Order: sequence, then structure tokens, then C-alpha cells
Amino acid sequence: MSNAAYVVAWEPHSGKSLVVLGLMELLSRRVERLAYFRPLVDGDPEADPHLRLVRERYRLATPIGQMVGVNLNRAEQLVAEGQEATLIKEVLARFRACAAEVDFVLCEGTDYVGGQAALEFDFNSRLAVHLGAPVVTVGAGVGRSAEETIRGARSAHATFVEQGNVIAASFVNRVAPDQAEAMREEFRRRPFGDGPVYVLDEEPSLARPTLAQVATAIGARWLHDPGDVAERDIATCRVAAMTLPNFLNHTADGALVITPGDRSDILLGSVASLISDGVPKAAGVLLTGGLTPETSVQRLLDGMRRWLPPLMAIDCDTYSAATAVEAVRPVIAPENATKIAAALGAFERVVDLAALAERIAVTRTERVTPLMFEYDLIERAKKAPRTIVLPEGQDDRILRAAAVLLRRQVASLVILGDPETITARAATLGLDLTGAKLMDPHTSPDRQRLADELARLRAHKGVTQAMAYDQLGDPNYFGTMMVEVGDADGMVSGAMHTTAQTIRPALQVIRTRPECSIVSSVFLMCLADRVLVYGDCAVNPDPTPEQLADIAISSADTARRFGVTPRVAMLSYSTGASGTGAAVDKVREATRLVRERAPDLSVEGPIQYDAAVDASVAKSKLPGSQVAGQATVFVFPDLDSGNNTYKAVQRSARAVAIGPILQGLRKPVNDLSRGCLVDDIVNTVAITAIQAQPEEAAE
Repeated sequence: MSNAAYVVAWEPHSGKSLVVLGLMELLSRRVERLAYFRPLVDGDPEADPHLRLVRERYRLATPIGQMVGVNLNRAEQLVAEGQEATLIKEVLARFRACAAEVDFVLCEGTDYVGGQAALEFDFNSRLAVHLGAPVVTVGAGVGRSAEETIRGARSAHATFVEQGNVIAASFVNRVAPDQAEAMREEFRRRPFGDGPVYVLDEEPSLARPTLAQVATAIGARWLHDPGDVAERDIATCRVAAMTLPNFLNHTADGALVITPGDRSDILLGSVASLISDGVPKAAGVLLTGGLTPETSVQRLLDGMRRWLPPLMAIDCDTYSAATAVEAVRPVIAPENATKIAAALGAFERVVDLAALAERIAVTRTERVTPLMFEYDLIERAKKAPRTIVLPEGQDDRILRAAAVLLRRQVASLVILGDPETITARAATLGLDLTGAKLMDPHTSPDRQRLADELARLRAHKGVTQAMAYDQLGDPNYFGTMMVEVGDADGMVSGAMHTTAQTIRPALQVIRTRPECSIVSSVFLMCLADRVLVYGDCAVNPDPTPEQLADIAISSADTARRFGVTPRVAMLSYSTGASGTGAAVDKVREATRLVRERAPDLSVEGPIQYDAAVDASVAKSKLPGSQVAGQATVFVFPDLDSGNNTYKAVQRSARAVAIGPILQGLRKPVNDLSRGCLVDDIVNTVAITAIQAQPEEAAE
């Protein structure tokens, strides 16, 4: 059985990078030690953006220099000299060196960027045979009729098979949406070979460069720090040679406006487009001729900093600048989360991931790396999508995460805040929030309905309808009530609010499950080869034995929901019957209560950390224990020990700590750190969606 797969395009501009990204995402969930290899590379590998994307996103250990075979210029020279056998041997040697230390290698064929397309096609086809790797073929339907595309796919498939390749799957990429379904039906009706054919809709954003890519490629300088907005796409270019009134009739959404630097009218009109519903919104402005805004205009711009589109300047004339911009090729960069999400969303909407994994002979490893676990969260959340409310629509990180979540179809989203402000800010950031429901708690027609229910639930605390109505102006209370009445399945907040502001409404309204007396938290600790569960490290300072037992049972339930078999260690400074004292007695009593309340749960306590994780220590301290030496859930006796331990392991062992994840509530609400990153928000929403799923869906 091969430990590799080979992605080969049968023509230029196939969008092969999208398929490679989708396959790497699939493999990263199943393969512990993964590598990526390019048999032929054009130019300096260290400067190749696609190599950098794959290595950084999937945290590959292989240096870029070892991820490539032979330079394309040398390959063409060897073939011209009749030494193709030498070329094949050199590439195979490089491939075997790359594959020697890993479990699976995804190989990617060439991009047909040189003048020897026929050479590249034949070489790719023959090399796949020598590697013994199943082939994934990729072609494109852009600019063609459905009949032409189908004919080309069948012809390419036949050529690969004639040369001895085994086709695992075929992709027809970049197909016009109005042709895609008919093409899928044709391939279902008249299949070729025994592998599946996946038809992927054209994803327009992948054919668009970002502002940052254009600025770098043409040597433009920024007139202000654009921040993350520099990663927004350019849908088109518009040269502004007309006066502003006429130009506004000819511009387009997402356009890079190219104009001489002394055209303040065009500049200010482009800025105003971002806060107006009446005209297309500019992606950015490129000022030409080495001219920059006059001081009076610059003062005006400084006062509009939040709404400014990215502003660039270049010394050349407008015609030369426009020509240079049009020549920039789009690439997917590792820092562009939205573009990555668009590519993966296009792939995952169509592909049967389990069937494709089987076709390329990928067996899921029993060990779980942090990367595998993080990406598995997305897969689990998508199995039974839930609706999650995000109360902090004024935070750019929330909007960016929302765009990623919507692209990947991880969850349905409700974003709270002023819809006009959110829409305008999303336009400035170049984000597509189509599909998200935008609601303003202050003006929502649901406010009175939710206030009536809040007043009913809190009447015993003296809350009147008027008081409840006022409270629902707070987005955290509004979002919590949406969860309580079933308008949403879960809530994620905390990017701009304290933990108390996030959790207090849930404690007052949603409250704990009937069988649980306390809300607690866990961290999912992703170590190099496994995932452990630590609780409680964030909420309860000094739990009683009864509360500690509830924390242990809740933590075991959380572990099980996220695919970790629970073996619970009730931690103490003493193991077994060796020690005495109030702290040990608390843990001993808590352990007794866990066994009484959850007799089927594997639990040991009191137990020291070393005896819980190290088999040799466990053998001497607690021989015969089903938990000692192989614990997966660690329950700390107090917040002091739990918080310090999780941070020590996170920093010293370079573990990925996902959380805190709240548990014990009847419905899921989770708290973000105010220093959270976009990836943290995406993971937390996925976790909340999984918590909200029915038990059978989450298994």
C-alpha cells in the first residue's frame, strides 16, 4: 500500500491549489506525521507562496528545501539531453528522503508555468507510476461549455490510465454555478473509471489578489497602516480619470480605485462609498504619480481612520500602475483566513471526505495530535449544524471569525449589534457575512417577547417587565435569552466583555442541569500525541467535595463528547491511602461521590499527577488501577493548582490549550479571552456547536 497520493492537473489554471488545500485538510485530521512534496519547482522554493502556505498552515516539520525535487529549468535541460531517467531517479531520491520519516506524503504536480506543458504532463503521469501513488486529477471548466469540459475530463482520464496510473478521484474545478449540477448529473449517469468525479463551483474570491499582494508585487507604499484590511480581495480595478459624479456611475463593489494622487475628489468619494448604501464600495485606493493628499485633506482623512479603505501610493503614472496591477497573480497566503475558508468551503460542500480518504488509502491513526484535534472540531461541528449567537458584532475579530465560519458552514450565526454599522465595517474589511442574521438588541422586535420571558424567569428575584426590558439592552443578556427560548442553540462572548459579564446572565437564566450543582470549566490540552482534559482551571476557587464530584462527572461527559475516552484522576498531593489531611480527605470524599453517582465511570483518587500519567510510577503506587498511568481527565482540587498546572503544561510542553469550555449549564455558553485571536473564536464556536448537538450527532 502506498503512503502517498499525487495531485496532477491536466491543464494550466486548473485551480489545483484548492484541491491540494482540501486534501491537506482531510489528511491533517487522520495522519499524525504528514508531509507535502513538489517533484518539480519553478524558481526559489523558499519564495514559493504555496509551499509556505502548506507548511505553515499544517505545521509540517519538513524544511521547505526538503519538500521539493528538481528545479524546473534543470528538468527541462535533462529531458532535452535525453536524460529523463536521470531526472526520474533524482526526483525519486528526494521523494524517498521526504517520505522516510512520515506516515503519508501528498505530492503536487507542476503548474504548467513554463513553456513545456507537454513535457510536464507526461512527466507528471509517468512519475506517479514510479511512486506507486494513486492519482487525483484536476481540470477546469472556466470559459468552456459543459460539453467541452466533460470531453476534456474523459480524455485526460483515459490518458492517465493508459500510462498505468490508478485514478483515486477526479476533480473538475472552476465550473460556472449554473452548469455545475447538470455536469454532476452527467458524470453520475455516465461515469468513467471506478473513481468519483467531483465538480467544484467557481469560487470568485480565489481568482482575486489581495491588496497586500498587489502592494508587494508593484512596489507601492502604504499611506497608513491598513492592518488586517490589507488582506481583503480586489474584485476589479477602476481607473478614475473622470470627475467624481461620472466616476461613481462606473465604479464597482470591491474595486481598487487607481487615480492620480492630486485627485482629492476621487479619494474622498472612495472613502465615502464605505459608509453609503447608495454606491459600490471601494476595496482600496492607489494614488499615482508620486503625489499624496494635501495637508488639509490628510487632516480630514485622519478623522475618519476607522472607515478609511487602504490607501497606497506609487511613483509611476496611472497607466503603468494599472498595467502592473492587472499582471498580479492571486495566491492563497497563510495569513488570509477568509480566502482559505473560501477554498475549503468550496471543497467540503461537494466532496465525500470519508469516501475520498478511503480511495487514497488513508487510515486514521489512533494517536491524536493538536492539529488533528483542532481540525476535527470543524468536522464534528458540521455534522449537525447549530445556531450560535455572537453578542459582540462591533469587534473586528468576531466579524472575521464569522466570515470563516460561514464559508466553512460550521454553524448558523446571529450577530448582535447595529446592522448598518456591522455591514459597513464588514465592507471595509472585505468580509462576506451573507447568511448571518444581524440583530440590534435595542431595536429588535423580539426584545419585548424576550423581556416577558426574562421577567417570568426572574420574578422570584423581583425583576419586573420594565427591568427585564432594560436588561435586554445588554447584548449578553439578549443573546442568553435567545439561547434560553430556543432562538439560538448556544452563545459565545468575551472578546470585549469580562468573564463575569458573559457568564452572569447564563447563571441567572439558563442555570445548571438538574443533575449538576455547579458550573465549571475544562481546558482541552492538546499534547504532542494525545488530548487530555483539565478541570476546573478557570471558574471555581475552592469547590466542596460535592462540587468536586460534579466537576469530575461533567468533565468526563465533556471528554466523551469530544472523542476522549474518560479515565478520571482526582488529583491530590497524596496517592491512595498514603496521606491524610483536610485537602486529601476532600478529594477522597469527592471520589467516593463520583463512584456513587456514576458507577460506570473509571475514576481514581486521591492520586498524584505522576501516578496518573506515568505507567511505571502507577505500577509502584497503585498497581492494578484501571486509571493510574493512563488517565485522560484530570480534576484539580482547587483553582490555584488547576490554573497554574494548565499554564505550566501549556508553556513547558508547548501544548495547545483550548478553552475554557464551560460545562454544567443546561445550554452551552462559552467565554472568550479578551486577547483571543480569530482562530480561537472559530474553535470556540465549533466547540459550542458540538456541545449543542444531540448526543448521537456528537459521538
